[in-house]
Amino acid sequence: MKIARFHRPDGPTRLGRVDDDQLTDISDLVGTSLRAILPDLTELRPQILAAHGVRHALADVVLEAPIDDPQKYLGIGMNYREHAEEARQAGIPIPTSQLWFNKQVSCIVGPHDPVVKPAISDELDYEIELAVVIGRRCKNVPADRAREVIAGYLVANDVSVRDWLQKRSPTFTLGKSFDTHGPLGPWLTTDDEIADPHGLRMRLTVNGQVRQDATTDDMIYNVFEQIAYLTQVFTLMPGDILATGTPSGIGAPTRTFLQAGDVVRAEIDGLGAIENRIVAEP
Repeated sequence: MKIARFHRPDGPTRLGRVDDDQLTDISDLVGTSLRAILPDLTELRPQILAAHGVRHALADVVLEAPIDDPQKYLGIGMNYREHAEEARQAGIPIPTSQLWFNKQVSCIVGPHDPVVKPAISDELDYEIELAVVIGRRCKNVPADRAREVIAGYLVANDVSVRDWLQKRSPTFTLGKSFDTHGPLGPWLTTDDEIADPHGLRMRLTVNGQVRQDATTDDMIYNVFEQIAYLTQVFTLMPGDILATGTPSGIGAPTRTFLQAGDVVRAEIDGLGAIENRIVAEP
């Protein structure tokens, strides 16, 4: 099951079930907040699948970030083997345990919204990531039960401002949290549709040129281990987003950074694609 947040041009935000290139409005059934229904998603599933609301072509609506108001948006650094090696070659030491950082939730934008290149930096980089959405409140979750707390998955581009990430701040938070630097989408694909989140191909292109092409089986710490690690520390809440790491091919090692006018497309098999144009800061 795929659920999107969307609006018609100049209309209010609605929720819809995605079926191929069509979208069925389910807002009269469940409301307009995807985060709010996540704890009840399993029980609501039969009603959502049977819903016969107003239908729209996907091409006629504007997709919004599926979750735009999580309590937490967390990312793990250097969690792909080949990416960790390219980072090491760029002078960044490989961590010996899970390395987590915050992306401030104000960075979140929709799957086709523009991404702003800040005037204060020329080191704007891309990172395709599998994002996990937590479905229910959870604490101290063992890895072998972590899948029970996952609502579903998104495509994420963990946009990074490298000089603020590695040079201007002792933590990753500032370089990861510029406004518009958290495009997500295109919709929530529920966990039951994905046989194995560690066997998904991911591709990122810039202006049609492939920059990243890998599979999620190159993770150092898998999705379930990540959830187990985090929930030793704090409670994860419905709608919390975990960006699970990026593969090799980022721009930093070759200093191939994004420029205004570039179009970045990130796609993960089974989850869809997001595509964002880079624009100069006004």
